[in-house]
Amino acid sequence: MSDHPDEFVPGAHPGSVLARLAAPTAETETTLAVVADPHVSTRAEGTSKLFEHTEQHLRNAVADIRARDVDAACSVGDLTKDGEPWNYDAVAEILDPLEVPFYAVPGNHDVPKERDEHETPPVSEFAAEYAPGGDYPFRTTVGDVDLVGLNTAGTEDFLYDSHDGTLDPDRLDAVRETLAAADDPVVLTHYNLPAMADQLRAHRDAVEPEMAIPPVTRDGERFVETLAEGGTSLLLTGHLHLPSTASQGGVREVMVPTTCSFPQAYVTVTVGPGGTTIRFHPVTDRGGLRYAFSERSGDSVTARGLTAIASDRLASFPFVEE
Repeated sequence: MSDHPDEFVPGAHPGSVLARLAAPTAETETTLAVVADPHVSTRAEGTSKLFEHTEQHLRNAVADIRARDVDAACSVGDLTKDGEPWNYDAVAEILDPLEVPFYAVPGNHDVPKERDEHETPPVSEFAAEYAPGGDYPFRTTVGDVDLVGLNTAGTEDFLYDSHDGTLDPDRLDAVRETLAAADDPVVLTHYNLPAMADQLRAHRDAVEPEMAIPPVTRDGERFVETLAEGGTSLLLTGHLHLPSTASQGGVREVMVPTTCSFPQAYVTVTVGPGGTTIRFHPVTDRGGLRYAFSERSGDSVTARGLTAIASDRLASFPFVEE
C-alpha cells in the first residue's frame, strides 16, 4: 500500500504529529479522539464548508476513530449547520456506530440564535445528549484524564444576538468549582484564547488586509485567568476551522481542525506518563483535500486568508516539541 493512498481507508493513515507536549501526563496511557466543526447539513450544499459532503466527512471520522484504540470521542462544537433538528438527527445516526463514550460542548452554530428560521433545540437538550450529568460545565474522567467541558457559545438567553463567545458570567462560580475539582484538567471549549485571534490579525495585517476576523472570545482576559487559575493543562478548541496552537497566561491551546472544510481532519490526543502526543488524522482522500482547498481559497477573501493560514500550519508540523 502507498504511504499516501488516493482512496480514504479508515485507520490507514498513521496520523501526523501535530504537537508533543510535556503536559498533561497520565499514569496509564489514555487516548481521546476530538472532532471539531462538522457542520452537518442534510439540506444545503456549497460554500467553503462543503455542506453536501459534511455527512460523509463525519462518517469517515467515525469510521477512522473506530479503527483506532481510543478511550472516548469528543467534539468542541458546531455539530450542525445551524442547530436544525433534522441535522441533529443526522448527527445522532452518524455517531451511533461509536463504541466509546462521546462528549461534546456546543458551538455557536449549535445554540439558538435570533436569526434562526427554525426551532433550534435549547442548550439543555444538547447537554442532556452530550454532557455527563446533563449540564455545563461538566467534569468526567476518561482513563486517567480529567475532562472538563465548558459552554462558551451561549444559550437561548445568553449571546442570543451574537456569534461571539465567552463564559457566562452567571456560571463563573460553577466553572471555577468544576476546574478546581479536576486534576490537571483537559478542557473542551468552542472558543479560543485571544492569542489565537491575534494570529489571524497578524496574517491579515501582513498579507490579507481585507480579511475579516471571525467572531471572537469576549472578556478574553477573564477567560484566560479562569482557565489558568483552574490549572488547565490543555485547552482543546475549534471554531476557526484550522489546526493551530497558542499559549497565553500559562494555558496551552490546541485548535482542532474542522472535518467539514480544508483541511478536513480530526485529532487524537494521547496522554501518558511522558506527556501528550497530538496527531492529525485526515477524513478524506487527497482528491478531497485538493477540492476543499480550491473551494475554500476561492470562496471569499476571509476564507482565502484562513486557507492560507491552514496551509502554513500544515507545513509546520509539529507545532510544539517539548
